Amino acid sequence: MRALIAEALTSEAYAPFGDVVSAERSDIPAKPANQGTAARRDFLAAVASLRPGAALNVCSFRCSPKTAWPLPVALLEKHPLSTQVFIPMNARRYLVLVALGDEAPDLATARAFLASAVQGVSYRPGVWHHPMIALDDTIDFTCLVWEDGTAGDCVVASLTEGALIVGRP
Repeated sequence: MRALIAEALTSEAYAPFGDVVSAERSDIPAKPANQGTAARRDFLAAVASLRPGAALNVCSFRCSPKTAWPLPVALLEKHPLSTQVFIPMNARRYLVLVALGDEAPDLATARAFLASAVQGVSYRPGVWHHPMIALDDTIDFTCLVWEDGTAGDCVVASLTEGALIVGRP
């Protein structure tokens, strides 16, 4: 069994898995926009579709909060040929659970991150992740992912019961 404790979501810590999307990223300089009423930060996340026939799907997820802790992790999923981006619309905080691995998740690389209301995340193509984990309240997310309706859109790996648990953040 591997128990994870959530760590703060930072661009540096999250880099092996994707990018943190936030207007507060100090590592990307802001430039003035909209006649000086806005600060714009470009290229916050690398986004990729590795399938020519896939279309960009902008969708939403309404996620109910987890209430039972510790959280046993039953599955991880990946999008082998697409970046997936999640932007919270009404969150206070949420949990991001990721792992590396090829054919199956490598649980030795699994990490849990505590995201704030002003942070979105991207998953690089092929990064294993848990479905969004809302904390405290129901959270709506905008999601961007390239899909073509085939099995290649999403691959799910079931985990052995008790193989991975996450402590209450």
